[in-house]
Amino acid sequence: MTNKLVVDLRGRLIETLDDFWDAVSEPCGLPEWFGRNLDAWSDTIETRGISEVIDSHDALIVHVDQQGLFNGHRQEAKVLAGLFDGEQNQLVVHGLA
Repeated sequence: MTNKLVVDLRGRLIETLDDFWDAVSEPCGLPEWFGRNLDAWSDTIETRGISEVIDSHDALIVHVDQQGLFNGHRQEAKVLAGLFDGEQNQLVVHGLA
């Protein structure tokens, strides 16, 4: 059985990458010195060694709503989504009803 860290951000409006960093900082145990940029996030979820919380789990799954940053039209969201490998690290974008 895989030990998963599930971060459910559904219902939270995320308009910018800063909003995303704010939303994941606490549940992912990001340190104060976390770089709050795509390279730092890549290092955190792929290379590991930055967040003890993420490192203590086999997989990270982040759920977001398909709105704001994740409305399907924002380049920074596409780059962010591309950092998730779909196996060890997953970004699940949920459509709104």
